[in-house]
Amino acid sequence: MSEHETASFPDGFLWGAATAAYQVEGAAREDGRSPSIWDTFSRVPGKVRDGDTGDIAVDHYHRWRDDVRLMAELDLNAYRFSVSWPRVQPTGRGPAARRGLDFYSALVDELLAHGIRPMLTLYHWDLPQELETAGGWPERETARRFADYAHLVARALGDRVELWTTLNEPWCSAFLGYGAGVHAPGRTDQVAALRAAHHLNLAHGLGAEALRAALPASARLSVALNPSAVRARSRSAEDLDAQRRVDALSTRIFTGPMLHGAYPDDLIADTAGLTDWSFVRDGDPAVIKHPLDALGVNYYTPSVVSAATDNRPPRDDGHGGGEHNPWPGADDVAFHQPPGARTAMDWSVDPSGLYDLLMRFSREAPGLPLMVTENGAAFDDEPDPEGAVHDPDRIAYLHGHLNAVHRAIGDGADVRGYFLWSLMDNFEWSYGYSKRFGAVHVDYATQARTPKSSAYWYARLARTSQLLPEVPGMYDAPDANDATDVPGAGEVSEKPA
Repeated sequence: MSEHETASFPDGFLWGAATAAYQVEGAAREDGRSPSIWDTFSRVPGKVRDGDTGDIAVDHYHRWRDDVRLMAELDLNAYRFSVSWPRVQPTGRGPAARRGLDFYSALVDELLAHGIRPMLTLYHWDLPQELETAGGWPERETARRFADYAHLVARALGDRVELWTTLNEPWCSAFLGYGAGVHAPGRTDQVAALRAAHHLNLAHGLGAEALRAALPASARLSVALNPSAVRARSRSAEDLDAQRRVDALSTRIFTGPMLHGAYPDDLIADTAGLTDWSFVRDGDPAVIKHPLDALGVNYYTPSVVSAATDNRPPRDDGHGGGEHNPWPGADDVAFHQPPGARTAMDWSVDPSGLYDLLMRFSREAPGLPLMVTENGAAFDDEPDPEGAVHDPDRIAYLHGHLNAVHRAIGDGADVRGYFLWSLMDNFEWSYGYSKRFGAVHVDYATQARTPKSSAYWYARLARTSQLLPEVPGMYDAPDANDATDVPGAGEVSEKPA
């Protein structure tokens, strides 16, 4: 398809947006919710920019009805959200907290009433602090606790939620949380990071078993990974080996056991100087390889790597750096910034990485449907004097990446849906409130929501499943002829030159 032609997506394609509980809900101490590791971590001086926390976030816990109405006005047909484990099971053990489950039950009912399919993620990084105090993800018991939690949520919501995701980006949980220390819980132990990765894998398998036991046969199970599109800086043997090692640690450490029932031999060899992997017990890989109904792919930017030299550049792995290396067994790999456009996160804009990943998994797991469960960009979005928020750079980013999705579908990838990250600006983990990923602008002082130009652009796409060619002057405006119920419909603005 030419870039000057309209791209049509398949019937039934899911057009959604995504959020995570700690990033949007707030109400950190209400209705029995206990602290998560992010409540604790965000209070450690210097860990989160400006000392920000998710105590209030964007107050979704109290504003969810308005937020669902906004989703409907923007023509979304799906919404991916996460359940806060400490809100539903405050200690990580025992019975569910009724008030916590009631919140998610009401949210699901409201979504369905507006024709929006809920996609529920069980774990998006907010481990109950009591479980971390007991050892956290490096301990096997945490995986068992996750399975019990999954069963509680499935029994409460399984009659209405069809789409279930066990984990979101376990790489970040394991390697940023326990290796680099730049995410909660802030530990810096490479062996603990590898142990955490295995027990997250095991939690996925045990959680999937628990879900299957409690859910109707029609339910669909997935996991959302953030695999790296890793490029070698050159074709030298050394740089290609660096690419292989990072691919093993970023992607195959999860897809190996989840899709194929075994950890990659080269990963075991690369990390032999750190651990003998005795924390993997007989039968674990078979549990982890639980049949999936879809594989979620989160993608933002590719990685460019080389073998390190004495004059290696500063490590920039796309996750904020830090003093401690999140790549066990790959200390002598250097990360490089490719040329070209960048987002406010200083991440390169490269849609080809998304295409490559979709085609890779289409080949690696034929017959397994794929979904883009996160994709988006942060830019410095501020209202103009009239209160409108124009974000042509985000529209260009989304257009390029959705073109890549459409191209992958045309080349045989079975992609069933796309979830924009994020529905609205929110707490961006260690960056606090300094980075804005939302299609909807949030004034953090007043909690006012203002759809950006990209929200109107995405609403048109969700309504029509037609990706129009990039034509200046068409980016920011909703279609006044068929979007009269979209906020701001009919207000046409030109794309800045």
